[in-house]
Amino acid sequence: MNKKTTMSNQPVGHTDDEITVSKPDSSAADMSKTRQKKSVCVNNPEGLHARPADLFVRLAQQFESKIDVSKGEQSVDGKSILSILTLGATSGTLLTIHADGVDADEAVCQLSKLVELGFDE
Repeated sequence: MNKKTTMSNQPVGHTDDEITVSKPDSSAADMSKTRQKKSVCVNNPEGLHARPADLFVRLAQQFESKIDVSKGEQSVDGKSILSILTLGATSGTLLTIHADGVDADEAVCQLSKLVELGFDE
C-alpha cells in the first residue's frame, strides 16, 4: 500500500484554498518604469577624457535604470568607462543621455548636470 503524500507551500495552519494569489497589474508596473532622454553639450576644454568618463560612469552606476549615451548614430553603455571613451567626445560635442527604468528621471537629471557643469574641471 503506497500512499502518495503531497506537501503544501502554505504556512502551517493555512490550506491551499484559503490564500488567493493576485497577479500584479502589468500596467501599474509599467507606470513606475519611465524612459527619459536629454541632450547635453560637453563643455570642459579637454572633452570627455578618462577622469570625467570615470565620474560619469560612477554616477551612472548608482542608478537602477539602463543608461546609454549617444553621439550621433553611435550609442554606448553609460555604465562602462571603455564604452564612454569610445565616443571620442571632445569639447563642444553634443551627447544624448538615455535612461530607461524606475529612476530614469533622476538619472538623466544628475548625469546631464554633471556634463553641463564641465565635470567640475
